[in-house]
Amino acid sequence: MDAFDIVVIGGGSGGSAAAGRLSEDGKYSVCVIEAGSTNNSWRIIAPGMLPFLPKPSNWRFETVPQKGLNGRRGYQPRGKGLGGSSAVNAMLYVRGCAWDYDNWAALGATGWGYQDVLPVFRRAEGNVRGEDAFHGARGPLSVSDQLWPNPGSVDFVDAAAELQLPRNADFNGEKFEGVGIYQVTQKQGERWTAARAYVLPQQAAGRLHVETGAVVEKIVIENGRATGVRIRQGRSTKTITARRAVILAAGAFGTPHLLMLSGIGPAAHLKDHGINVVVDRPEVGANLQDHIDYVASFKTGGDVFTGTSLAGSLRFLRSIFEWRSKRTGTLTTPYAESGGFAKTRPDVAVPDVQFHFVPAMLEDHGRESVKGVGYSIHVCVLRPESRGTVRLASADPLAAPLIDPNFLDDDRDLDVLRAGVKLVHRIANAPPLAKHQGVDRHATPLQDDAALDDLIRNRADTVYHPVGTARMGSDDQAVCDPQLRVRGVAGLYVADASVMPRVVSGNTNAPTIMIGERCADFVRADLA
Repeated sequence: MDAFDIVVIGGGSGGSAAAGRLSEDGKYSVCVIEAGSTNNSWRIIAPGMLPFLPKPSNWRFETVPQKGLNGRRGYQPRGKGLGGSSAVNAMLYVRGCAWDYDNWAALGATGWGYQDVLPVFRRAEGNVRGEDAFHGARGPLSVSDQLWPNPGSVDFVDAAAELQLPRNADFNGEKFEGVGIYQVTQKQGERWTAARAYVLPQQAAGRLHVETGAVVEKIVIENGRATGVRIRQGRSTKTITARRAVILAAGAFGTPHLLMLSGIGPAAHLKDHGINVVVDRPEVGANLQDHIDYVASFKTGGDVFTGTSLAGSLRFLRSIFEWRSKRTGTLTTPYAESGGFAKTRPDVAVPDVQFHFVPAMLEDHGRESVKGVGYSIHVCVLRPESRGTVRLASADPLAAPLIDPNFLDDDRDLDVLRAGVKLVHRIANAPPLAKHQGVDRHATPLQDDAALDDLIRNRADTVYHPVGTARMGSDDQAVCDPQLRVRGVAGLYVADASVMPRVVSGNTNAPTIMIGERCADFVRADLA
């Protein structure tokens, strides 16, 4: 079939949710187009294989040189294949705080306040803890407690609590601030991707068509309406017709890239690449925001934490055998097991930094092997002021976009991150963690702000939460209206993190799934 009622570009978190919901009653014929594979490898399904994911499951983007990172290029891993980044992330189920969504509404995203989105989060969620005012128990997205957290991850929570950071057993409940063990998008010891939640059940039922290995070249626009998608599979190209709607869900990098390839974006930039301008929309690819992150790393020795030792390697092999036979044990780890949200100053309204505690030493996003045993603590800036862009490198659809997060361009971000790094070291020095006698691998100059700032600029990078490049709003400059319709093109919607006016205070997977769910609601209402 080359014609469907609805075509969804991208099988990631937002696209999966939108496609699954729109196809579940069989009223519409729906097609998902995904550039990657089915992502059914056991190395994706086993949570603890996160450092050893198949290379084709990751786009492995890089940024342009970052002035704020002393000229370094940042690494930008993004999921490729069904499930998108939910197939390669740390599986943490975090929504952000109520303030985030009320702020969206105040900025012009009408109907996106916390009380508007909470029912959608609950509808999507299948939480093992059951249903209450904040959680759902019957949704397709399985949310579980960690069953085998490392003892050191618990020590992090105890250490932070000694500094009077409140304990919090549910970051998605009544209170947001505090420290605890994260819940994860897993089911019975397996990674539960957005595709497993939304796409595979409808595909198996014959209600959803999926094209994998299909690179989208452009959205076909005729007489001001999106009517289809031109794709390339191997050496062949074809057009898939969308009779009613096209939903673009290619992510914070892919969505603006495809909009611009299709003639929707800053007119001068499009003309520079020989692309005919369909809609002059300067904000396409603008407003890029991401959580800038610093990783403190401590070498401990002993057998509590994970590392490159003979004993550790043997334990890891045993954990693979246990997981493959029982779906239990330490291979169910998300690695970022504990963490939380804190204020670096008493006058901020809501927490401005987030922690991720990892019971292993990390360097360069885990791409560099670190000898020995130890632990790491991430700290990121939750509401960055710096803004970046996504731009075309060329008119070739296969060419990666130019990604410029413009990290630490605004000094306020560096102020927050510096305070966060100092707080991390105070936590590491509290007795529950200090008992492990960790040695700071980077001899962090905590008493010299200039030297600390230079260390941060030499080591900080993304914690994988890019958003905002096709923002929604009520103003004429917004790329999408609050019903996620692309302004200037009928029948075209966006269902991913690119529509966020501001990045949420936390991990972005659960909010992106919520956006996909809401997009399905809006499309259904428009087609009724």
